Amino acid sequence: MAISVFDLFKIGIGPSSSHTVGPMRAAGMFAESLASDGVLGQVVRVRAELFGSLGATGHGHGSVPAIVLGLLGEHPETVDPAATTGDVDEVRRSGQLELGRSWRDDGTGHGGDMPGQPRVIDFDVDADIVLHRRKRLPFHSNAMVFTAADADGAELSRRTYYSVGGGFVLGEGAEGGPRLVPDAVPVPYPFTSGSDLLARTRQSGLPISGVMLANELARPSPGSEGSSGQAGTDEAAIRSGLLRIWSVMQECVVAGCHADGVLPGGLKVRRRAGRLREKIEQTSDPADPLYAMEWVTLYALAVNEQNAAGGRVVTAPTNGAAGIVPAVLHYYTRFVPGASDDGVIAFLLTAAAIGVLFKENASISGAEVGCQGEVGSACSMAAAGLAEVLGGTPEQVENAAEIGLEHNLGLTCDPVGGLVQIPCIERNAIASVKAITAARMAIRGDGEHHVSLDKAIKTMRETGADMKDKYKETARGGLALNVVEC
Repeated sequence: MAISVFDLFKIGIGPSSSHTVGPMRAAGMFAESLASDGVLGQVVRVRAELFGSLGATGHGHGSVPAIVLGLLGEHPETVDPAATTGDVDEVRRSGQLELGRSWRDDGTGHGGDMPGQPRVIDFDVDADIVLHRRKRLPFHSNAMVFTAADADGAELSRRTYYSVGGGFVLGEGAEGGPRLVPDAVPVPYPFTSGSDLLARTRQSGLPISGVMLANELARPSPGSEGSSGQAGTDEAAIRSGLLRIWSVMQECVVAGCHADGVLPGGLKVRRRAGRLREKIEQTSDPADPLYAMEWVTLYALAVNEQNAAGGRVVTAPTNGAAGIVPAVLHYYTRFVPGASDDGVIAFLLTAAAIGVLFKENASISGAEVGCQGEVGSACSMAAAGLAEVLGGTPEQVENAAEIGLEHNLGLTCDPVGGLVQIPCIERNAIASVKAITAARMAIRGDGEHHVSLDKAIKTMRETGADMKDKYKETARGGLALNVVEC
């Protein structure tokens, strides 16, 4: 199993995992490569080129400031969202950038491992970060090419990275192609399909969360590259890491429920979560059968408004769909009798196991398969997590995941103005309610159903391949074309 629960649930910042978190991580990887290759001291110029969906919607998704922050040595997990604007503005004002500035003391442990010292170079944000709006590289729409040159203009380094969704970044190997380093650590219950996963539960007698936990326990501390650094051989560390993820989700909801004003980016979208919270608290009747659903809607809106504002969120499994798992988890903890921290952990482990299947067999990238890969995946994961903690069998959990995905198949990614606002914020709220419905439908059945999760995921992959590029996070189709920007 090459994918950890801490790969699928990562602490980062908004507004996009593939367009903000991924580019920041890629830029940081490039800066670190200059140091480890021993050429950092010769660098006088760095250039970043963004292609495909990154080039088309990079401004709206915060890709440009993310590149700057990554070159400064910041990491999505630890960067201070409140300070990012000032850091980028200072680079613009001074025309200089200190490669690896945060390596000196970033408080994360990264700095002490970096060879060499930070280096100040001349840097023009608008000239040295190039967005190619209508060019793409063959492997994936979200491609970035970084180059570094010396004082004579000679190229010191050129590296290509692909942001493939959920903050995952692939680099190019020595053979010149995209490279994903396999996880060579054997796990007790390997699975790459839904049928595999169900077979492992029958073999072991464990629930899906138990299978995922057993595999996590086999992973070396502190977890795989790009994880939150909490996974390890100690179950207490895994538990602590997952509860930390849940804590950040809760903090995000609270922050979103108490914020107001308009979201950045030019659309002047009003934040609604704060006012909605007040109305629910003042006028809603707890005896109303849909009372819980009003809160679920609020939770999802709060998270995605925080994401759109560039706040701290948990990628779950992407930023564009970051509100669904937290909203459904809040539903569990607030409205399901007997909810506990153990249930929260089982929920997240189960959701992650389903997320593994999407990463292994399709995609969670809106730029690759449309929003069915983001909201659809998150809805499926949340439905599975809820079904498990409601007492569902593995077969019922798999059924819940399939229902959650099936009714998001064909969903396009058409952000108005290239911003993760319209229709993304409301879409999370609707999908959260769908996930709860899917889970409750599944546990009322016996787990038998005509369409398997594997078939639904295969359909999603094929549908994404057939989908025109204009519907895959380019802001050139759908609502993005038909809604007039104000």
